[in-house]
Amino acid sequence: MSLLRPFKAQDLFKFNNVNLDHWTETYSISFYLNYLSQWPDLSFIQTSPNPTSPRVMGYVIGKAEGNESDTRPPTLHGHVTAITIAPEYRRLNMAKGLMNLLEKVSQEVYRGYFVDLFVRPSNDNAVNMYQRLGYSVYRVVKEYYQGGGVGGKDEDGY
Repeated sequence: MSLLRPFKAQDLFKFNNVNLDHWTETYSISFYLNYLSQWPDLSFIQTSPNPTSPRVMGYVIGKAEGNESDTRPPTLHGHVTAITIAPEYRRLNMAKGLMNLLEKVSQEVYRGYFVDLFVRPSNDNAVNMYQRLGYSVYRVVKEYYQGGGVGGKDEDGY
């Protein structure tokens, strides 16, 4: 059992156990706060049920992108900026649940017609999970990830 709830600013001080994973992109506090203020309904966190000291199990942070013009129909879509599950909680379908929730909110709140994301091609587990969820590689962005690839080199993004 776990608690799934909106991501709050104070959660930024509690998610080190998740962000220390080498697959997880870590951003500045101002970056996270910008997302939480602009798209609070596209950011969720999952914690253990311990009421005295809940442990962060994983989170997803997203945004709505596209055109909201008054002169033509909106062409918004959801974007997954970060999704990660603590290593000790992987293989429990939490990432699938977080993705499904972000997709649902993207569609229902923003009328988004798809959700996109970037992933390291070397992250086989994540690539396989996204494929099982119905995602496909639309394009390759050269050297999207700075460092951290094999041998510390830049890595493309799917």
